[in-house]
Amino acid sequence: MKNKKIGIHRLYQQDPQRADWEVFGRRAHPSTRRGFISGLGRMSALVGGAIVFHRFMPEGLIPAALAETASPFQIPGKDGLTVLNDRPLNAETPAHLLNDDITPAERLFIRNNGATPTDIDLAAWTLAIGGESVREAKSYTLDELKQRFTAVDLQLTLECGGNGRAGFYPPASGNQWTYGAVGCPQWNGIRLRDVLEDCGIKDDAVYIGYYGADTHLSGDPNKDTISRGVPMAKALEDESMIAWGLNGQPLPLENGYPLRLVIGGWPGSTSGKWLNRIVIRNQVHDGTKMTGHSYRVPCEPVAPGTEVPAEGMCIIESMPVKSLITSPRSGVQHSLGEKLKLHGHAWAGDRSVKELHISIDFGQTWQTATLQPAANRLAWQNWDHEVEFPQPGYYEVWARAVDDLGVSQPMVLPGWNPRGYLNNSAHRIAVTVA
Repeated sequence: MKNKKIGIHRLYQQDPQRADWEVFGRRAHPSTRRGFISGLGRMSALVGGAIVFHRFMPEGLIPAALAETASPFQIPGKDGLTVLNDRPLNAETPAHLLNDDITPAERLFIRNNGATPTDIDLAAWTLAIGGESVREAKSYTLDELKQRFTAVDLQLTLECGGNGRAGFYPPASGNQWTYGAVGCPQWNGIRLRDVLEDCGIKDDAVYIGYYGADTHLSGDPNKDTISRGVPMAKALEDESMIAWGLNGQPLPLENGYPLRLVIGGWPGSTSGKWLNRIVIRNQVHDGTKMTGHSYRVPCEPVAPGTEVPAEGMCIIESMPVKSLITSPRSGVQHSLGEKLKLHGHAWAGDRSVKELHISIDFGQTWQTATLQPAANRLAWQNWDHEVEFPQPGYYEVWARAVDDLGVSQPMVLPGWNPRGYLNNSAHRIAVTVA
């Protein structure tokens, strides 16, 4: 019989406790079952050092040293991103490449639903505004948008609703994002509100919807790849933009060139790319991927594996509190007696982050990091900290953010949902101290 190979994430998704035994020989919690010591030795050998706080390590937890196993794949202009799918193209950024306080264009993740438009003619590109609840339907060229409306530059966090999907059990279908479907560049453009108000908004308006120039993978011109939207209150916020630039340069093609929406704090699917039409609706927008289970989570908590009917699912709005350790890279070797400098980012959807905590003992104790204010509302917040290690061995550094309402990231996994959205479990990196 041929040997079958299976990735460590898949193995742990099937049965975390059995995976502990098959990979490491670790049958049990150290206080209750035999065989842990030999399993601990095997695990220590694989991660590169004795696990100093092993007595606190949860069962069924993939060591951080082994969890980041994706290989880079080259995309023009996107050096170092990890491709999860090539039809349509979807690629994330390893956490250590997101260390910049303002995300460079080449480090911004790609999340596509269809085929990228080709043969873009800037002179002919228009943005049409219509719908049941617009007072006067209008169309604007790119030059008219730039000349008629006040320009704004805002740093806004953009994150895919499925970021972290790879961590759920039972596993959810879709791109198996780990941590890197997020970024916070500076967007250049105008406020969405200004354009909508220029056309006039009827009193019965409740939602906007967008359409883009990307094409359906089937090639059928009558099928939309995605057409989502947001309630009017969100569309009219200062931080909801129509953008043509990123960090002072034109948008990268894969990130929506020449025009896109940027809806700060909400899932990236609301920030339509290759934007050419917006509708003002007198109902919740019902475009492609607005109904059924798409970008929805159970309205009430459910047990893992539960089949939830469409009427029991609610549209994702504000993203949850979350954080990243971006420096050093997971797997770093560090010298005993020296402080390890940490850097990263934290964000909380429509809210702000109040605190950022660091643990080196699997969440038993926490230290408070220095958290910087956001560049503007709905931008991520950068943080810094230094840690010292008591003895040589293997450690995991965990980061946990708390938002301004006191809501904290879960240490391991949040509540399960059928599509694997909104995983905001604590980010962790491996450190070996010698």
